[in-house]
Amino acid sequence: MDNRAKIMLVDDDIVTLTVGKNMLQRSYEVYPLPSATKLFEILRHVTPDMILLDIEMPDMNGHEVIRRLRANKRFNDVPVIFVSAFCDENSELEGLNLGAIDYVPKPFSAPLLLKRIENHLISTQRKKELARYNAGLQMLIDEKTKYVFDLQNAVLATVADLVECRDDVTGGHVARTQKYLRLLIDPLLENGSHQKETSSWNMDFLISSAQLHDVGKIAVNDAILNKPGKLTTEEFEIMKTHVVAGIKAIKKIQMHTLDHAFLRHAEAFIAGHHEKWDGSGYPLGLRGYAISLEGRLMAIADVYDALISTRPYKAPLSPERATSIIIEGSGSHFDPALIEIFRLVEADFARVARNERGEPSPPTRPGFTRHINDPLGAPADKVHQPRQ
Repeated sequence: MDNRAKIMLVDDDIVTLTVGKNMLQRSYEVYPLPSATKLFEILRHVTPDMILLDIEMPDMNGHEVIRRLRANKRFNDVPVIFVSAFCDENSELEGLNLGAIDYVPKPFSAPLLLKRIENHLISTQRKKELARYNAGLQMLIDEKTKYVFDLQNAVLATVADLVECRDDVTGGHVARTQKYLRLLIDPLLENGSHQKETSSWNMDFLISSAQLHDVGKIAVNDAILNKPGKLTTEEFEIMKTHVVAGIKAIKKIQMHTLDHAFLRHAEAFIAGHHEKWDGSGYPLGLRGYAISLEGRLMAIADVYDALISTRPYKAPLSPERATSIIIEGSGSHFDPALIEIFRLVEADFARVARNERGEPSPPTRPGFTRHINDPLGAPADKVHQPRQ
């Protein structure tokens, strides 16, 4: 088997083909081809290491040949050297612009042509070896990055579980809010309505960072977290400090590490998820777009899950009731534009809620939502709202 480099010499001049073959065949496996048509015929079966290509040919000129080669992934990286008896500067420049690596005049100087071919083949081989090395290195980096990412998520999930255990939540709040966020974020990105804010998001870390939105509850006394009734004014003020405690925890981490998108997203979720669109939320009483987009999204996911969940101080509401309360909060508690997105995916929210409970999902009509004053229960002002 011939393991020498394969060189295709394409020229409509039989003398050039004969001289070129005699010149190259001692060192290379040579394919003398009299036309571009013959070149593309043999390319169906053989991939060359280099092509020596005449420019002026009757069926297809060299410039058109290299255009077709560069448009084919299989031959895109095959080095092409133009050979021509015409010393036309513009033609040479066009060939180089199209991707040729060199331009050799005819008649050939044997030593010069052989040396150019040798140098270009060595250079091409080094590029291939470097590409393989880089690919292997990138694979190692990707594996290490995945390991660190998985480890980070495992630690975060454990911390989130600890918070849930202290809050006496019946389980799954963090996991569900992540699913709700994804349901809101996917159409948000598709319609491009918040592109100015989302263009800076790092989607690799956005959803996972949401696990920390209630991390500050670690600093709140168990008696307040799990009180089976309405909090006093003083107790509610203490409860509200979990947001500030969470922000301080993130900032402390930031002091001991490099700036990271994960921490920026986590801080935005923590700081904004109890703010309200009309400015009546906490801790800062921010209004409208002064609240981060992450916070405005988490507010919807967090309240919805609180409504459908069993808590020490309330029974769970149905997904239909929760949906009605969320929609009624448009313009007061929630960003009206995000509520319009919520309307598009409310059935998916309900499906997540029911799946987590192990309940069957009833058939629904698109866009159908029961009103809060339906036979399912009391009017909205009588519903025991989740502790926020």
